[in-house]
Order: sequence, then C-alpha cells, then structure tokens
Amino acid sequence: MKKLLCLFAIGLLIISCGSEPKKEKFSYERVKIEDKKETSNKGLILNSNDQMLFDKGLLKGKSGEEINLTLYHTGKIGKEFMGHNFVLLKKDVDVDDFAQKAMLAKENEYIPDGDDTIVYTKMLGGGESDSVSFTVEEKGTYIYICTFPGHYQIMRGEFIIE
Repeated sequence: MKKLLCLFAIGLLIISCGSEPKKEKFSYERVKIEDKKETSNKGLILNSNDQMLFDKGLLKGKSGEEINLTLYHTGKIGKEFMGHNFVLLKKDVDVDDFAQKAMLAKENEYIPDGDDTIVYTKMLGGGESDSVSFTVEEKGTYIYICTFPGHYQIMRGEFIIE
C-alpha cells in the first residue's frame, strides 16, 4: 500500500510539472521614484495613526515665515481612546513636566493652562484632520508632542527653525 501511495505521489508530481513556459498575463516595469525635496513652509503634513506614531520625527521651517501644518489622524479609533494632537513647545520647556500637567487637563483637550506652547491642533479621532498656521521668530530646535495621556514618550519629534 505504501508503494502504491508513493508511486501515485511521484506520478502526480511529474504531471504537475509542465514543460511549457508560464505565460504572463500582465507585465510591469520598475520605475525609480525620485526622493521628494523638503516641503515648503506653505504646507507641512504630519500623519498620526492608531499605533501611536507620527510619520515624521523631524520637521523644518524658516524663522519669520508663516508655517502651515496639517495633522491627519489616519487611524480609525475615536479621540476618546486614541486621540492625537500636535503641540509645539517653546524652547527650554521641560517635556516631562508639561506632559504630566497635560494629562490632568482633559477638559481642555489635554492642553494645560500656561504659556509653554507656540501652537497646537485640536484633539483628533480617527479620520479627522486639523490645520494650524504660525510663525516662529527665533531660530533653533523645538520639540513637538502629542499630549493624549501616555503618548508623548513615543509621539514626539523635533521642529527645526532655520
């Protein structure tokens, strides 16, 4: 019985290995996509998602020029459970201290009272977006974060003003 089963399997294997070349139903050509140049200050885009990530860790702008930024929440979870915002902090603000205060400011979409921020978007749920326009006069490196509780350690980046 084993020999018969083995012969059947070998025969099936030989039959399934056709000698005709496979005919392609479609063809494609690889095209090299050029790297995008830095976006102008007129339209920075930052995406956030349900994995608690921003798609960029570095943004750039020019001092004295208006900067327009749009934040998209590309996920599906609502802002009550996976909200995201963009908060640009002033220089020398202690990020940990600010984030601790932000966790207590639920009624203000996790933006604490005070003057530690340059600009911020509203808190977004999945599928939402918000845009802000702002100008930064002083050159340097600034920190941006999401202030939804527990997100700031992962959802942060640098905003360089040249």
